[in-house]
Amino acid sequence: MKKAALYSSSATSRVPPPEPEMLVPDVPRAPLRERLASLFRRRERLALFFGGALLAVVPAFLVWQGQAQTPELQQDEIDAAVLHTLETQSLPSRSAKAAELVRQSVVRVQGFGVPDADKPDDTDAAKDKDAKAPKSSKGASKGTSKGANGGKQPKVATRENPKGGLPKGASPGAPKEPPKSAQKGKGSKPAKEAPKGDDTPNDKDENGKERAVSTGTGVVILENGTILTNLHVVAGSKRLVVTFYDGMESEAEIVGLHPENDLAVIRAKKIPDDLPPATMGASGRLKPGDEVVAVGFPFGIGPSVSAGVVSGIGREFGSPKGRRKLTGLIQFDAAANSGNSGGPLITMDGEVVGIVTAILNPTRAGTFIGIGFAVTIEGAGMTIGIAPF
Repeated sequence: MKKAALYSSSATSRVPPPEPEMLVPDVPRAPLRERLASLFRRRERLALFFGGALLAVVPAFLVWQGQAQTPELQQDEIDAAVLHTLETQSLPSRSAKAAELVRQSVVRVQGFGVPDADKPDDTDAAKDKDAKAPKSSKGASKGTSKGANGGKQPKVATRENPKGGLPKGASPGAPKEPPKSAQKGKGSKPAKEAPKGDDTPNDKDENGKERAVSTGTGVVILENGTILTNLHVVAGSKRLVVTFYDGMESEAEIVGLHPENDLAVIRAKKIPDDLPPATMGASGRLKPGDEVVAVGFPFGIGPSVSAGVVSGIGREFGSPKGRRKLTGLIQFDAAANSGNSGGPLITMDGEVVGIVTAILNPTRAGTFIGIGFAVTIEGAGMTIGIAPF
């Protein structure tokens, strides 16, 4: 009997034959930017949550870290730093800072026209219309001589008699003989009218330029170019010209007068861009000894700044050239001269508390000796009708 074939049960005998290899093409990987974008789209809400939390936590951590590392300043360190600054740097004075606050609001005011010998000066606002002439003393007044008939004849100076009075050899009551040049004789020609002398008032100076009859100061109180100044600065002028802080000149017109306080309101016809008005203060808070600054154009020079203190409150001042008395004035000792009239008197905060109006000098010099007067800004507001300051 034929036996069946036996086969081995080992693993090698059960391994299938190798299959033929297949070639797989290489696929390039997407860029990192695209993979992150794809991940963000799949996890958008989760990414927004963690991003917001990170933005909130990081700044708070940095602030806390900075505070933890900064040591607390001691008072002696602060004092040493302040002292070092004062020793190494020149700080602006209080007066300089105050003047700078009103610098752009201060203007020069000039009046042009024919000079008037009777025009009031810086200590005279205006003369009363009903002012009476002073009475003469006993006998003939100075500058006159009595005639034989008791009448008074003025001593008029002439070319023939420079000293005035009666001609030599003439009797007091005799009629004055006309000069030979005026007598009509045979073959004589009529006398020609004498030419006008050089002292004839006119509105031109020796160089043919327009004559300035007054120079003062003003302060801008409204943005439209309304300016407050003294009445005696603009009185008797045919034309007013104001000069602003940037050198711009403009004609101005009078819009308000108040002789009782020697005040006038004028308005410029053209103004600079962004003209700042001055800040008005309250003079009721002033006390003797408080620091003040006067800004103006003394003798046309400026703007000039002078500093001083309040010497008194509620003063009275009577002009030596008129009968009007100014009351409720601020007395100060900051230097002021002719040309300061109408300028502002300011505090260390740069607030206008008065308008410089007059100075007192017992002598005939007419210059400053330490006593100046200013109208309070409240009085200016009430009398001019511009309220409230």
